Amino acid sequence: MRKVSFAEFGGPDVLRLVDAEEPHAGPGQVRVAVRAAGVNPVDWRIREGQALGAHPVELPAGVGLDAAGVVDEVGDGVEGVQAGDRVFGEGADTYAEFAVLSAWARMPEGLTFEEAAGYPSVVETALRVLREVGVRPGEALLVSGASGGVGSAVLQIARDRGIRVIGTAGAVNQDYLRSLGALATTYGQGWTERVRSLGHVDAALDLAGSGVIRELTELTGDPGRVLSIADLGAPELGVRFSGVAGSMPDALAEAVDLISQGRLCIPVEKSYPLEEAAAAHIDSRAGHTRGRRVLVV
Repeated sequence: MRKVSFAEFGGPDVLRLVDAEEPHAGPGQVRVAVRAAGVNPVDWRIREGQALGAHPVELPAGVGLDAAGVVDEVGDGVEGVQAGDRVFGEGADTYAEFAVLSAWARMPEGLTFEEAAGYPSVVETALRVLREVGVRPGEALLVSGASGGVGSAVLQIARDRGIRVIGTAGAVNQDYLRSLGALATTYGQGWTERVRSLGHVDAALDLAGSGVIRELTELTGDPGRVLSIADLGAPELGVRFSGVAGSMPDALAEAVDLISQGRLCIPVEKSYPLEEAAAAHIDSRAGHTRGRRVLVV
């Protein structure tokens, strides 16, 4: 089978499309014929060799955590799913023609493989950071870097829970943020004053790692009400860094519920063929994403 792999840490040029042995489902796992794989910032952070304790890497390594596809192998002890089922979920080395998933759910009706592939890690992260930052109904949440996949999910889920949301993003994504129910403003010079003009901020999330931890702390008045998923230096400023995932099965179940009820919809900004994984990483790292990016297998 074809699989994207890297033998050394580095830039996107270290990615190679190679021939590899097919993986097989172990106990409690399923194997899928991958139709699409989600592209997440954690993918290129791992490729670069960033110190992410939750994702230890042994080289050479595959790439990718999220996938949507068709089940073709069921491991021992697995019930409720069979070959031919269309599922999406999280596993390992999903930038490949076949991948093993450790957590999955049936795809909601009407969702394409490309759309489904981008949800697992995005929704788990959104649910986790909302829980960890402790924002409550009636409060105001500021989301820095709000137009990407996690930001899109956070805005919609928070609004659904009765939380007022303010999002920062580039000028081209202002209308997009407003379409998700957020008060929107641009980043760049004077951004904190623009946020203050939109109202009080109770809690804040740093989703982009753009060096705004001090400003977010000033806006909330409490570093304990600021959380980052993108700035590894956040703890040095008294702000929690969240990098360890919670329950993916629970997150997938909630994702299915939200999607099926029309309460969560994250667009796919761009799809890439498997051989263009490097280009997908370059675009993901550059930011300015509206929704998600996926690889089509």
